[in-house]
Amino acid sequence: MAGAVVAHFENGRFSKGRYIMAIDTVGFIGLGNMGGRMTRCIVAGGVKVLGFDMDETAADRFGATRASSASEIMEQADIVFLSLPDSTVIEKVVEGEGGLLDNVRPGQIVADMSTASAASTRGIAAKFAEKGAFYVDAGISGGAVAAEKAALTLMVGGDAGAIARLEPVFALIAKKVILMGESGAGHTAKLLNNFLNAVSLSATAEVMVAGKKAGLDLHRLLEVLNASSGVNFATLNRFPKIVDGDYLEGGLTSKLMTKDVLLYCDLLHELGVSSLNASGPMASFGLATALGYGDVISNRVVDAIGDISGKVRLHEKD
Repeated sequence: MAGAVVAHFENGRFSKGRYIMAIDTVGFIGLGNMGGRMTRCIVAGGVKVLGFDMDETAADRFGATRASSASEIMEQADIVFLSLPDSTVIEKVVEGEGGLLDNVRPGQIVADMSTASAASTRGIAAKFAEKGAFYVDAGISGGAVAAEKAALTLMVGGDAGAIARLEPVFALIAKKVILMGESGAGHTAKLLNNFLNAVSLSATAEVMVAGKKAGLDLHRLLEVLNASSGVNFATLNRFPKIVDGDYLEGGLTSKLMTKDVLLYCDLLHELGVSSLNASGPMASFGLATALGYGDVISNRVVDAIGDISGKVRLHEKD
């Protein structure tokens, strides 16, 4: 393998500038909105990706070499990435008959980029360890836009040595990687972050609908919010586009956002922490799903709130 200057970890964070061995081939299972975009960036970085998805056209679209099955990927790649909808699907792919656990080899690494239950992740990691292999949880943040630009933030849990071996590939998809701790720590951080994302998006959607009905100029309202204590990711990055009719399609759907909030509630139950603020986003994204917005980007929650507030739209175009 050829050498390359890539990023490396210092004090739990990603830094540039160490010469290490590059990786020739990786496997990737799950080539959807995020997995496909990450695959494209990895291929653009000169690494061959052997990809598998239930959509047989996905590998070709994102520049991967199509595998016939997940087991074929496990046979041919020492490092395999997962990007799957939830823990139920992950457990089926990993623990089902003919799944990853049936085909894993000593020293092999599976890095799970999904949003998943930390408890499930820890259980899977223990089973990999019994076979001398590694299961790393690497939650991702930044959405489809960051994935396209190889500018994701990764929050990673698991064996430090295995994570170090993942450095060359992480450098191709992320601008920041933070080592959170042992197995499950990455997915725990991801759930905490996603809950705050759900709160800020749903609350800002409600505020913007109210601003529209109050007759405010929405661009000026955003200018106020972004210079004041109400500023958040949605006011900075989402609604400046939405008010002009661009919903930034292609990212996390309302159904998946609801799933993430439920996972957050399960986590808090396990930790013995009261969840007093989950009802708002649950109601908002549940409403969006009930009104037909469940399979489109979660930013459309603003239209769901607008629908029950007098058919309000923030912009003139439909």
